[in-house]
Amino acid sequence: MLNILFFKIALAVYFVSTASFLYYLISRKEGPKRYSFGITGLGFIFHTAALLTRTIEASHIPITNLHEAMSFFSWALVLAFLLIEYKYRIYVLGSFVLPLTFISLISSAALPMEIKMLDPMLQSAWLGVHTIFAVMGAAAFSIAFLAGLMYLLQDWLLKSKRFNILYHKLPSLDVLDDLNYRAISFGFPLLTLGMITGSIWAEYAWGTYWNWDPKQTWSLILWLFYAAMLHGRLSIGWRGKKAAYLAILGFIGVVFTFVGVNMLLQGKHTFV
Repeated sequence: MLNILFFKIALAVYFVSTASFLYYLISRKEGPKRYSFGITGLGFIFHTAALLTRTIEASHIPITNLHEAMSFFSWALVLAFLLIEYKYRIYVLGSFVLPLTFISLISSAALPMEIKMLDPMLQSAWLGVHTIFAVMGAAAFSIAFLAGLMYLLQDWLLKSKRFNILYHKLPSLDVLDDLNYRAISFGFPLLTLGMITGSIWAEYAWGTYWNWDPKQTWSLILWLFYAAMLHGRLSIGWRGKKAAYLAILGFIGVVFTFVGVNMLLQGKHTFV
């Protein structure tokens, strides 16, 4: 199928992009960052083509199983990176985003790729709306997680007075802290909309807005966590290292909610 061909090409291109960005991270040269960015853009084009052709072949938004969800998450993560690069020019962010993208996409490649017939109860426009909001929110939280990692790394370099290549390539602590906040501020409304549209879809498919399905429950826990995090930042001043640690903790929750729940807990959300 054409979508699998485009998917495999995108995976190969992202591998080259990942290697290129990691080389840029340790290199004294500035040239590799432009090549890395261009290669990433090429991979994104093929990845987009893979999603579009799969949508046509499946006749629905391709986020109905774990393979598709992880592929779409990878696509959303690269999209977020490209948008951030366009506005902020934080090229070194690619040295952190692309490895995570590649790990997610190669995990997706290890899962069954065949297109299955969608359950008639789930054939609704709410399928695409709900899952797109949810996965885009997860991508935004992933950017916050990576910003948190970069913050802690830069903070350690400063305190240990290791003014090496990495120190000079990483953004300032203030920039990384702001990126962390902006990513969560963007992801939280998406998660909220994902939960609202998911409840509407649940009522349409199962006759109830909320039934304490494991994924619903953990999504609510995740929502409360990020709500408390935003509240703490705005009212108490949770910034810097504390915000970085919380972003990392939140990402662990994101991974468990969107992947771990499917593998460890039984519920109605086995289609995502």
